[in-house]
Amino acid sequence: MASPSLPSFLFVIAAALATVNCNIEGDALNAWKITLVDPNNVLQSWDPTLVNPCTWFHISCNANNSVVRVDLGNAGLRGPLVPQLGLLTNLEYLEVFNNGLTGIIPNEIGKLRKLISLDLYYNQLSGPIPATLGNLKSARFIRLNNNNLTGTIPIGVSCLVLSGNLEILNVANNSLAGTVQATNTTGYAITTIIQDPRAHK
Repeated sequence: MASPSLPSFLFVIAAALATVNCNIEGDALNAWKITLVDPNNVLQSWDPTLVNPCTWFHISCNANNSVVRVDLGNAGLRGPLVPQLGLLTNLEYLEVFNNGLTGIIPNEIGKLRKLISLDLYYNQLSGPIPATLGNLKSARFIRLNNNNLTGTIPIGVSCLVLSGNLEILNVANNSLAGTVQATNTTGYAITTIIQDPRAHK
């Protein structure tokens, strides 16, 4: 029996790797699901036995069946964010605003290098803003307002203002210390920075 040609063999390997990647993403999202209280059953379609999560409600994928959006705003969810979310390496939008999320923002969120929008506002998140969010060079919107965050804004996050991509950094209505001032003296795009005045109590 003739052996398969090299191009065919490489295609099979590539397809296998893509399947493995999608399984990793499904496993990561399921690891999050099992930590959440979901009174409205918005995660009912999140079936970890499927080959990938692209048919799940509130999940969008690209042409390679990799997750690019998680849309769970106003979903009534309670519970933590989990470190496994850092495995969604093609994620562009993490929209989990206006829920009952608690605990810290995991450092692993900083691994989402393609993230355009991080919307975690109107939750009950606590602890510091992770310095790893300074790795989100593609981010245009970071909204962390109306949580229970403490500490200072990490220098790396402040430096995203100079990247030319960040348009909004909203950290208002937390208990953060210090200030960040917008500037356009560098010639980069101006970032709108919204910060909590109560930080200066």
